[in-house]
Amino acid sequence: MRAYDLADPYPWVTTDDDAMTAARLFAKRRLPALLVVDPEERPYAVVPGSQLLRAAVPDFALNEPVLADLLRDDHVERLAEKLHGLTVAQWIPRHGTVPAVVGRDTSAVRIAALMARTHTPLVAVVENDGERTRTVGAVTAARLMEYFLAQG
Repeated sequence: MRAYDLADPYPWVTTDDDAMTAARLFAKRRLPALLVVDPEERPYAVVPGSQLLRAAVPDFALNEPVLADLLRDDHVERLAEKLHGLTVAQWIPRHGTVPAVVGRDTSAVRIAALMARTHTPLVAVVENDGERTRTVGAVTAARLMEYFLAQG
């Protein structure tokens, strides 16, 4: 099976979209990762949910986990306040967000290897018509697992 057959429509946001709107989409749809595209619909970043949560945790708690135990939930800055006025590009982490991208004819095994190697739960599927490349969907780790289980 090829990427195009495994790909499902997947909601994405653009780099210029409002960060709060993107966060609400992520939470409401319970997505494994946020798929971010540029204004031309080319993959810009795939950000796992664990990395989106970084904005809710103070830096010192990331560096010293034992200090996180000393904080109560109401001591942490409200995520909504942190996201107010930011674009998606301003919100997402600057490192480790390079999108995992495959072409429509990529095999299921190659997609699985890419996911395992890059620790991403989501791979964007793109097609190129000779003039432009655009995102046509995504393959999630859950969809790929479903496919492999059905084979046995």
